[in-house]
Parts: sequence; structure tokens; C-alpha cells
Amino acid sequence: MQIHRLLILVTLFTFFLVNQASAQVEDTVSKATDTLKSRNYRPMKVDSPKVMTRRDSMKAKYINPGKVAGRKAVIKSLILPGLGQIYNMQLLNDGSRAGKNLTFQRIYTISKITAIYGGFTALTLSYLESSKQYNLYLKELQYRDLNKGQPDPAGPFGTRFSTAGITTGKDTYRRNKQIVLFSYGLVYFANVVDAYVAARLHFFNIDDTLSFKVLPTMINSNSMYSFNATPAIKLSLTF
Repeated sequence: MQIHRLLILVTLFTFFLVNQASAQVEDTVSKATDTLKSRNYRPMKVDSPKVMTRRDSMKAKYINPGKVAGRKAVIKSLILPGLGQIYNMQLLNDGSRAGKNLTFQRIYTISKITAIYGGFTALTLSYLESSKQYNLYLKELQYRDLNKGQPDPAGPFGTRFSTAGITTGKDTYRRNKQIVLFSYGLVYFANVVDAYVAARLHFFNIDDTLSFKVLPTMINSNSMYSFNATPAIKLSLTF
């Protein structure tokens, strides 16, 4: 009798263990282990087409080399007259100049630099001479104002000029000084413009294939009830 009870208890205990084990297996299957969280997973880079942003499109924008060179030439010419022309000489030396006769172009550029500083030198000498003469006439006029119109016996004019003539001479040399100062600005401005234009033209095609043709033609101006033809000239450029 005890054996039968023992067998029944063992059977029930075995059945209980089997049920628990099957329950644990079902729970393990139903809740799969998240392998992505259980290990250090690094996402793989997938080759996908890159979307171009606004910054990328700005970087891809075409840059005009002539415009860049012209800006650099202007800045250099503003810093020091003739420096922009020297920069254009460097552009000639890089061998990218379209066309021929580079030697002539170098000589022409050097002559422009010489002309710029020659002009400044001539204007400086003229200003110094005008200032010297202006001071002499002014001193003579001041002496005559203090001595009732009498000329300065130690002065360079003596009695050759009247007081009105001395006044005219003083005003003339004062105006010459102002013209010289204005001319300084013109030469300086011409130096900047020349450097800019030469830098821009460096990237234009001016070789032997550049040509133009002028032909007479007619311009037709049709109206509803009439036909009118006007003579004209046609200009064709080939480059």
C-alpha cells in the first residue's frame, strides 16, 4: 500500500515537473531574446544617394576665375599703385594666357608700371615747383600789403610786376597745386581700373581664331497691311 502511494506521489511530482518545464519552454519561445540589445551592435553604413544640401549646392557653384583675378588685382592696386600690374605679370607667367605674343604683353605691362610712377614723379615735381612759386608770390604780396604797395627790394620780383600781377600769380600757382592733387587721384584711379581690366581680359580668348564680319542686311518690319524693309548692318563674331 505504501509502495502504491509512493508511486502515485512520484508520478504526480513528475507530471508537475513536466508541466513546469513545458511552461518555461513556451515562455522562452514566446519572448525571444533581443540580440540587438544583448551585444554591442553598430549599424552598418548603407550606400545611399546623398541628398545635396544648400551648402553643397553653393560649393558646387561655378566660380569665374576672371572675376576672382580682377578682385585681387583691384585690392593690390589700392594697397600700392602698380602692384596690380605686377600681379597681372604673374598671371602671364603661369602660361594660361589665351593667345600669343606674351613677350610683348609683358613689355606692355612693364611700360604701364613705368608710366604710373613716371606720372606720380612728374606730378610731385610740379607740386613742389608750384608750392615754391606760390610761397614767393604770397610773401611778396604780404610785404606789399604791409608797406603800402611798395615792392620788396630783397624779393625776386622787384618792380617788374604790379600788385595785381602778384595776386594773379599767387592764385595761378594755388590753382596749379589743386590741379596736381586732383591729377594724383586720376592716376591712382586709372591704375586700379587698368589692373582690373587687364586681369579680366587675361581669361578671355583673344587668339588668332577671334574674328568678326560686317555685312549689310535688311530688317523686315511686317505690319498687318504692309511690308517695310529697313537697311541695316549685321555684325558677326567668331571665337
